[in-house]
Amino acid sequence: MSNSVEGRVVIVTGAGRGIGRSIAEGLAQAGARVVIADIAADTAETTAAEIREAGGQAIGLAVDVTDRASTRALIARTVAEHGRLDAMFNNAGIAQVKPFNDITEDDWHRVMDVNAMGVLIGIQEAARQFIAQGGGGKIVNTASIAGKQGYEPLAHYSASKFAVVALTQAAARAFGKHGICVNAICPGVVATDMWKLIDKGFKDEGLTSRDNEAFEGFSADILLGRPSRPEDLAGVSIFLASAGSDYMTGQSLVVDGGMVLL
Repeated sequence: MSNSVEGRVVIVTGAGRGIGRSIAEGLAQAGARVVIADIAADTAETTAAEIREAGGQAIGLAVDVTDRASTRALIARTVAEHGRLDAMFNNAGIAQVKPFNDITEDDWHRVMDVNAMGVLIGIQEAARQFIAQGGGGKIVNTASIAGKQGYEPLAHYSASKFAVVALTQAAARAFGKHGICVNAICPGVVATDMWKLIDKGFKDEGLTSRDNEAFEGFSADILLGRPSRPEDLAGVSIFLASAGSDYMTGQSLVVDGGMVLL
């Protein structure tokens, strides 16, 4: 089995920055035709342009992953451009720090809508396209170490990532008969803009007293001696989009440098 993604058509949501951007860059460097999908159209196109300048194939498109019509239009535009879809990375996500008893209904719905419902819609619409093409295809969802271990100041975020793991397992059962592989990646502490916001949230809520304290605390016991960088997720992403993972489905791969799970 080949681990090549040469020529494969891949959508990555939330790819304007952070983990999604590095996944998209890695796939493009490996020869995939990548669609950079992001809530911000200008960010998506800027990232796509930089990938093209580096010799890769990429286009940037806007998407609101909480809106089914928007996700459906994203896939339709991709197929119109490239003739098919081979892999869908449901990566877009948000985080919020709140002490457990301070989480409101609005907080809950905002995080769950993007992180869980957005993945549900992305899985469904990608699966419909794969089935229409005759079967086969790869769906990769971005969960988190917080989908394996609940964290109190991130309870609703953790719940949303547990939901991603559950959706991954359920979708693998639903679509295996069509040859569609559904897996998830569970990153640990990754040095991204999202973690800057998480760290700020800890400080704003009075849970830490200085910048980077939460980030450093969560990173302290990583066995490989450093927090993750976004590019650390590229290799496993290429594998999950390739034929090399054709007999792998329903799995949630922890890529965290050896964080200690309690």
